[in-house]
Amino acid sequence: MTTVDALQRALRSEHAAVYGYGVVGARLRGALRQDARTAWNLHRARRDDLAARITAMGAKPDAAAPAYKLPRAVGSARSAAQVAAALEDDAVTAYAGLAGSGDAALRGFAARAMQEAMERAVRWRARSGPPRAAGPASAFPGLPGTALAPEPRPGE
Repeated sequence: MTTVDALQRALRSEHAAVYGYGVVGARLRGALRQDARTAWNLHRARRDDLAARITAMGAKPDAAAPAYKLPRAVGSARSAAQVAAALEDDAVTAYAGLAGSGDAALRGFAARAMQEAMERAVRWRARSGPPRAAGPASAFPGLPGTALAPEPRPGE
């Protein structure tokens, strides 16, 4: 993956987050709505920053889609918080592609973006209440299980 490809992947994630937080915010009230608005504005700023970086590299930034499929329907404050956490997980995964850049400044940018997104994901998960079905916690939240293939085997 080239640096521009990784920047485009992060940009697409930011487009989805901006869209998703618009949906999420409509189901929240009070402090939760303000937190969603703050996250929405942070994702808008990251989106604009990424678009500027891509343009500076001589490429055309990917445009936002008219709509995005969210990981679940947003019908309550609980489901809104779950969707917000999933949006942040996607951002962590997207910025991971930039963390291996040869440019130290870009690596730092990606690391900060990943850390901030993970912090927001943790806060949103805490607000969504306990999970309905208890399952094992992910050792690397936001990183798809396929990224750890082949699966480690004890004793090898």
